[in-house]
Amino acid sequence: MKNFALTGAAGYVAPRHLRAIRDTGNRLVAACDPHDSVGVLDSFFPDAAYFREFERFDRHLELLRRRSPADRVHVVSVCAPNHLHDAHVRNAMRIGADALCEKPLVLNPWNLDALQDLETETGRRVSTVLQLRVHPALIELKRKVEARADRRARVVLSYVTARGTWYRYSWKGDEHKSGGLATNIGIHFFDLLVWLFGPSRREEVALSEPSRVSGLLELERADVLWFLSVDRSDLPAEAALGTKTTFRSITIDGEEVEFTEGFTDLHTRVYEETLAGRGFGIAEARPSVELAYRIRSAQPAARPSAVHPFLEKLSRSGR
Repeated sequence: MKNFALTGAAGYVAPRHLRAIRDTGNRLVAACDPHDSVGVLDSFFPDAAYFREFERFDRHLELLRRRSPADRVHVVSVCAPNHLHDAHVRNAMRIGADALCEKPLVLNPWNLDALQDLETETGRRVSTVLQLRVHPALIELKRKVEARADRRARVVLSYVTARGTWYRYSWKGDEHKSGGLATNIGIHFFDLLVWLFGPSRREEVALSEPSRVSGLLELERADVLWFLSVDRSDLPAEAALGTKTTFRSITIDGEEVEFTEGFTDLHTRVYEETLAGRGFGIAEARPSVELAYRIRSAQPAARPSAVHPFLEKLSRSGR
């Protein structure tokens, strides 16, 4: 049994990590979040120490490290806002723990180099959550893609996840803290695409707005049109009329990739793989971090060479 600590305990993704820690037979000994709406801890680890101030949390972990090998924290799960990931991962290694961090591992590619140096200095391990890589349907898709590696694929990705007004006033709406849509939301899919079709050779941004972003990727074995949005009005009519707030579509050569199910235990699968020494480290995280950074830094093309079907629909509808 390993001792875990967790930052960002009040956040949206924290329950998935808490469940994964419990379901892999480990225990949470300490949690931290400046917002004290952390009643979720009662459902998993009611006896875990809780701190609102990161400084007190850090001091507690250091005391545990000095107390005894049995008490020390072995892994820190980082679920804090994106701009804090780098600092919290470094802190984990400095108190002698491994780090398991939500995506994006960092916002800026050069921070990955510093983390690699710190891994070497401390002997600790940095891993990240690339849960789509353990989705059974997507693992099977990767096999099929690799079996026809001599063919260049045509991929169209659309992802709309409706968010309310609060989104743009939270840290997620602040590009300096979240990295913007291309990083905060797109990182999931950029990692998937690079994993499936190889590294990016060229990127073109067609649209860049606070609530939607779109562009073209020229990957090693695929050309990709992609569209990301948090605007409810971008939901397809059939979804908008119902209770669904998310629309997800990936087509490869015109064929829809079905992976709407099987998401409930992906974090637990990632934890299992990480604890078994098969986790996703800095090398695996780097391509999508670098890609998201380049997209975030790019200026929209005056005349895009390709327009995503979603943008064509928006144009026709007068939005």
